[in-house]
Amino acid sequence: MGETGGKDFIFADPTADPTALATAIVRGSFEYQGQKCSAASRVYIPRSIWAETWSICEAQLRRLKMGPPEDFTNFVNAVIDEASFDKLRGFIERAGTDAGADVIFGGKCDKSVGYFVEPTVILAKDPQYITMKEELFGPVVTIFVYEDDQLDQTLTLLDETSLYALTGAIFSRDRYSIDRMTRRLANAAGNFYINDKPTGAVVGQQPFGGARGSGTNDKAGSVFNMLRWVSIRTIKETFLSARDFTYPNFLPDK
Repeated sequence: MGETGGKDFIFADPTADPTALATAIVRGSFEYQGQKCSAASRVYIPRSIWAETWSICEAQLRRLKMGPPEDFTNFVNAVIDEASFDKLRGFIERAGTDAGADVIFGGKCDKSVGYFVEPTVILAKDPQYITMKEELFGPVVTIFVYEDDQLDQTLTLLDETSLYALTGAIFSRDRYSIDRMTRRLANAAGNFYINDKPTGAVVGQQPFGGARGSGTNDKAGSVFNMLRWVSIRTIKETFLSARDFTYPNFLPDK
């Protein structure tokens, strides 16, 4: 099977539960230091619930512990290697100086003992800012706040921003809105979550895989993937074979 990565999203409409949304951002972005293909990497939040959502999110982030994995109370550990550390630090430092973005939480990096990158939240003023588009594979998430009356346009923006289509999540308490967003984002994520973080697919229960730049959407962990490893042959056996080349419509009129 082919699976090459993701730029996974969380999208909320104005009816979303701010606490559930904030928790999904923290868990979805920073579990395993964001080093998973399904990690939340870009978030779209309507302005009407942004302040409340961020207040809850920031409070949770301040309770989050970072340190070595031997201490099971640490939520975030070191990133995989120095190359990853240097790449992430570069994007964080760039966001701290660029006019199109602000670092609103975290941003500290230390590789004196291990490659530790503090959970970092970037607020993008430009929805096409580089960290909204490029996969970082680390504890960095970028948020774009959209105007409530621009929901449809922002859905289009989300769908067209990234070449990937691995996982994504929507948050809403309006069933009609959920249905509309699910249809609009049909091609944006191979694994699609409603009111949950876009990570944690259970093998055998949630076949996993994405399309577009994320791969061939083979859905590992299911019978669907098995079909990719077989050569399918179709057999037709006819018990009453044709005796003449003509068809009934060829018969002369009587």
